[in-house]
Order: sequence, then structure tokens, then C-alpha cells
Amino acid sequence: MKKFIAFASVLTLLVSCGKSSDKGELVGVKGKKWHPEKPYGMTLVPGGAFIMGKSDDDLANIQDAPTKTVTVRSFYMDETEITNSEYRQFVEWVKDSIIRVRLAILADEQGIKPGAGKGGKNAGSIGDFAFADQDPAKMTPYDKYMYENYYSVGTDDDPYAGRRLNKKVKLITDTKKYPDEYYVEVMDSMYLPAAEAYNGLRTIDVNKLEFRYSWMDIQKAAQVKKGKRSEFIKTEKTQIYPDTTVWIKDFAYSYNEPMHNDYFWHQAYGDYPVVGVTWKQAKAFCAWRTLNKNSYIKAKKKGKKGGRDLINSFRLPTEAEWEYAARGGLESGTYPWGGPYTTNDRHCFLANFKPSRGDYAADQALYTVEAKSYAPNDYNLYNMSGNVAEWTDSSYDAAAYEYVSTMNPNVPDSSNKRKVVRGGSWKDVSYFLQVGTRDFEYQDTARSYIGFRTVQDYMGVQTTANGKGRVKL
Repeated sequence: MKKFIAFASVLTLLVSCGKSSDKGELVGVKGKKWHPEKPYGMTLVPGGAFIMGKSDDDLANIQDAPTKTVTVRSFYMDETEITNSEYRQFVEWVKDSIIRVRLAILADEQGIKPGAGKGGKNAGSIGDFAFADQDPAKMTPYDKYMYENYYSVGTDDDPYAGRRLNKKVKLITDTKKYPDEYYVEVMDSMYLPAAEAYNGLRTIDVNKLEFRYSWMDIQKAAQVKKGKRSEFIKTEKTQIYPDTTVWIKDFAYSYNEPMHNDYFWHQAYGDYPVVGVTWKQAKAFCAWRTLNKNSYIKAKKKGKKGGRDLINSFRLPTEAEWEYAARGGLESGTYPWGGPYTTNDRHCFLANFKPSRGDYAADQALYTVEAKSYAPNDYNLYNMSGNVAEWTDSSYDAAAYEYVSTMNPNVPDSSNKRKVVRGGSWKDVSYFLQVGTRDFEYQDTARSYIGFRTVQDYMGVQTTANGKGRVKL
């Protein structure tokens, strides 16, 4: 009893010494106000209900999209398809990161530390690219603990997992300015062998451009009553360079070599939608975009109080989200602009597709067009029909509309390799441009007519549509 009284006295003392501004009332944990920020290049699609499925008769008689009223929550969506220029940013980031990792590992193996060379504006030696955790004296207690217990040990798959790269020193691309033979060795390892070069140009070995990321299988975790968290964490390792040969493989007995040679890398096509990207590569892009933005936020917030928290993940839209966004608030429209025709009152085509047999250029476009072409729908989204078809996150099941939920419907079946593709493309007839038309492709297949755009969840559940599909600001 004495021990209990003593414990109660200490507890009372602790409580009495706390802050009393709440006057003992239940006021909740106070925090800073949240102000949503629209991601760059995205538009807010206000949540609401709509009739999903074929608005008109299914001329193809596939009967996989019966009408069904469903509701989706608010989300941000890219105004355009992801462009070649935007995807090249991803490729360059992966390439530079791989080079930095290889430089740091070689410096670690050779025992070369920063300052071993001449120094100056550029790197003086490979040591200037050594891991940033080489000097324990400059570490915080937390960093030192993590290094000694985790980073210095690594994992079974990656002995250098968690090691920090030195990104303050710029990579050197001019061969005349390479600092030492070790730097030359690393850069040479990124290229195809000289025997495989032609026209005097050496080419990056794109098979080495791999992006590794982790994600948690929440669907599986929710189905299992007991289990360790590590059992549901999946690690993906994906080669991220687009397959430029799709321009050749997709069309037999056809001359498309210029598109194979120039479409992805030439600046002339920088604002055109990226193609030749598989569903897995699109997912990897989403993971990188999330990582890239959060890394910036962490760096900006370091050592400062307050500041923005980490963002929601970028991801592919579900099939229902895509259709809801494509309709732009129009009820039972055949196309994003309504319909039922694909031309306006001046007989100008409203999208990039194949208007008639063998005539791809009748709509003033032979292949793809710039991502910001034609008029956007009422959600300010461009080319939701035509130009390139778009990957969604949903798996394809012809009977899905019969059993999916009426709240944020989706088919997240990882065992189903057929993924829903929506919107139709530059080489499709108008049937595939209809917002209710469903199509699919296998997740590891790339095409010259399939691209993608990303979405991000909107924080909060408040409906922001006024019934006509327009956003209340």
C-alpha cells in the first residue's frame, strides 16, 4: 500500500507540473494547420458519384462495362500524359545515382578519401565521391548509431544499403576532365563495350539502369490475422529505360526507324508523351517521383521547425478514377467532350486517333502529338481520349463491374497480369476513345501507343464538386 501511495504521489506531481493551458479539458493534440498544395502540373479532380460504364450501345458487344453508379474520392491528376522530357528526368536521376554509388563503393574499396586529389572546382579524385558517412566525427549521435548498427552492416541483398552518397560534388561528363583512372573505370562500366559501338559513338548500357524501391502489400496484410510487417514489404528492381524498339515490333512491314532512333531522346519530341513503358516501369516512375519530392522536402526542412510534411505517394489511377476524370463532370457522355461525334461544328477532329481506314493523318497528326494538344475537358485534363492509351493501376476482369465496390471500386489483384488500359491512342479507331471502353495489356509488355499519367490522393474527404463537375476554390 505504501508503494502504491508513493507511486500515486509521483504521478500527481508529474501531472501537476504539466502545462495547464487546456484547463484540464479534452482539447486534442494541437498541431499546425494543414494547407493543401496542388502538385506541379496537376489538377484537382473533385470527388463525387457518377455512372461508370458504357453510356451507349456496346457496338463491339464485349459487354464488360455495364452501367453502375459508384463514388470516388478527390484526387490530383496530371494535366497531361507523362512526357519524354519528364521521363528522361527519371532516367537521368537513376543513371547519376548508379554512377555515384559505383564511385563511392570503389573509393571505399580503395581506401581513397576526400581531398586525395588536387581539388578545385571539380572533383580532385574519386575520393570526393566517397560515402558521406566516412567521418564519424561529423555525425550526429543518431547518425552514428544508425551507421554502426545498420548502415555499416547493410542487408543480405545490399551490403551498402543506407549509406549516404555525397551529392554536393558534381559528376564530370567531359572525358578530358576525369580526375583519375578510377573515375574512368566507373564511367567505362556504364557503357556498352567498344566492340558494340558504331558510327564512333559509345552508348550507355541501358540494362544497367535499374531502379529499386520497396512497397507494402496492404491488401495481403489486411487478409492475414497475424504476421510480421516484414512479410508484407515487397522490394522491386526494375529496368526503367523505355523499349524504343516498340516502334518496329508493333508494325510489321512498316518503316518506323526514325521514331525508334529519335522519339525518346531528341528534344524535338520532349513534350510528346513517353511510350514503350511497361506497367511495371510506370509503377517505378511513381515510386521515384514520390521519393524525389520527399527528398527535397526533407532537405529543405532539415534543421528548421515546422515546414511541410511528407507528401502522399504518387501512383497510377484506378480504372474508376480514370473514367471519372475523363468524363470531366459530364453525365453519360460518350467522350470527354460529350459527343456523340469526334468532330466539332467546323468538322475539326477533337482528338488524335485513326479517323478512317489507312488514314492516320486526317486529324492532322501522323503519330503522337504534344501532350498539351486539343482542348482539355472540364477538369483541365488533356488528351484523356486519343494520343496514347494510358495504364491504370487496376487488373482487368471482364466481370469486374458485377462485384467491385460502389465506393472507390478497384481490382488490386497482383496475381492478374492483365492491367486495364484506357483512352485509346493515335492508332486506334474512335470506339477505343469512348470513356466507357475497357481494354487491357499485360503488365510486362510495352507498346508504341501506351503511356501513362499519375495521380495523388487529396488530403481530406470533403466533396469539392458542386454537382456540375466544377471545383469550388
